[in-house]
Order: sequence, then C-alpha cells, then structure tokens
Amino acid sequence: MSIGNEEDAITVSGVEKRFGWGVRAFKALDGLSLGVPQGCVYGLLGPNGAGKSTLLRIIAGLVRPDRGSVSIFGENAGRESRRRLGMLIEAPAFYPFLTAREHLDMFARMNESATMVEPILRRVGIGYAADKKVAAFSLGMKQRLGIGCALVGRPDAIVLDEPTNGLDPDGILEMRSLIVDLAQRDGITVLLSSHLLDEVERVCERVAILRSGRMAAHGKVAGLLDGQARFWINVDSPQTVLERLASRADAGDGGVYVRIGRDDAPELIRALVNANIRIFEAKWITPDLESVFLSETRREPQ
Repeated sequence: MSIGNEEDAITVSGVEKRFGWGVRAFKALDGLSLGVPQGCVYGLLGPNGAGKSTLLRIIAGLVRPDRGSVSIFGENAGRESRRRLGMLIEAPAFYPFLTAREHLDMFARMNESATMVEPILRRVGIGYAADKKVAAFSLGMKQRLGIGCALVGRPDAIVLDEPTNGLDPDGILEMRSLIVDLAQRDGITVLLSSHLLDEVERVCERVAILRSGRMAAHGKVAGLLDGQARFWINVDSPQTVLERLASRADAGDGGVYVRIGRDDAPELIRALVNANIRIFEAKWITPDLESVFLSETRREPQ
C-alpha cells in the first residue's frame, strides 16, 4: 500500500523491521507506508507493541529498517535531511549537573542558533527555571526541556514521542497550545505519538492507527469520526422499525440505530412518517477518537 506524495514532510514506504532471529523473531513493522503532510499535526496511535516507537526510531535514524525507505521533505533520510527534523524520542535524558540554559546553549552551538535559546526557554514554559540544574527538574519539566532542545535547531518538522508525559492538567493544556502554535504559526510539521486520545483528537488534523505493525486506519480525524457516525431514531414503535429495516437496524439506547448513508436519511424519515410511525427524535451520533481507536485495534487482522 502506497501512502503519501512528494509534498509530504515525512514519507514512509513499505518499511519492515524484525527483532530477534528464527522462530522467536518479532515483526515490529510489516510493510508499513504512510505520509505526513507538511504543516499539519499528525498523530501516530496504536496499542503497546503496535510498532509506534520502532517507526519513530527509524525516522530518527536510531534503528535501520530491514526493508523499505524513509524520505524527509522529498530526500532519502540521511544525516543531512535529518537536520531538518527536531526529535524527542521516548524519555529525554540530560546531564543532571547542567542547567536548562546550558543544555540549550550546547545544542545551539551545534546548530549555530544561539539567539534561539531565550525565546525557547520562554516558549516551552521553563524560563523561570532556566538556571536550575536539571537534577532538580520534575518529569514534566524535563519533557518541556526536551522539546526545547528539539526546537533549538529551527527544524522544519518535529517528531515527539508522548510529549505530554509527566505533565499535570495545566501543563497538558499549555503543551496542546504549543503544538498547535508550532504548526499554525510557524508552519512546522508535527508528528506525535500519544496514548492520550482526547488530546490527539483536539490537536491533530490527521492520524494513523497502527495494529501489529500494519496500518489499521488513517486519514483526517474529522473524516474518520464521520465515517463511523451512526443514525439513531427514537420512535413510538421500535419493533416495527426493526422488522421493516431488518439487517440494517439494531436496537440500542432506547431507540433504533440504522446503518444508512447521510444522503439517505431524509428519505428514511419520510418513509417512516408515511407508515404512520411517530418519530420523536432523529440524530447522527458521531463517536470520539477513542471509539474509533478501539474499533480498529480490536478488529481481527485481514
């Protein structure tokens, strides 16, 4: 399956990766392809063991794929093209005896971006602790510093693995605002992996749901949710409706769920009214991302 085009910030094509040998070998990625469009926030979802972390490591150059390829802004992933990426993969590790400012200064010297240090300290919300040693930082503060280090090289795209890990509710709100701001104001492409589905639904324009190293579902969040919307009606004679619609209807939540396209809903309502069935309420019920995630990840592989 080919997904993506030359305008994507990150393109993954047919990537496979096994760990181990012989009968004990584990296939973490099984011919996975996806494309991350430029300038959007793209969520990478999946249960534990789905291959998310392996994919991010391959994009970052920390793991080599057995087969397939990765391109970054149209160029084969390599040392030079990866300079356009800022990356925070898994839990960030720092020198405990250095301060936040010293860490950013170190990365800034490597990227010749010394003027970025102060703005980034403020932007990731640790300006007040800029001169404290990292040994005294909480997990959430380290997460913020890690994102700061990923931004100091002025990347065109940033890869974040669980960016809200360790943050309190206020911190999650601030991180959500930062991620959206990076895409909308700065035009930075954001690829993030997260288990907080509600946050992903709020900040991501597109998502990919992985299952057993393969693509289970992908697309715009609004499209995925709308694609699993169900039409529900509350009528005075639900049994009559169930018999009339047969395999297209199921009882539920005090009414009847009907498997029907949006364009067919008005005709259905007209037909029921003409059959002297009183309709008290009719509405489309759109699931949240958690419902879609569970539906796709619990489905038996093809």
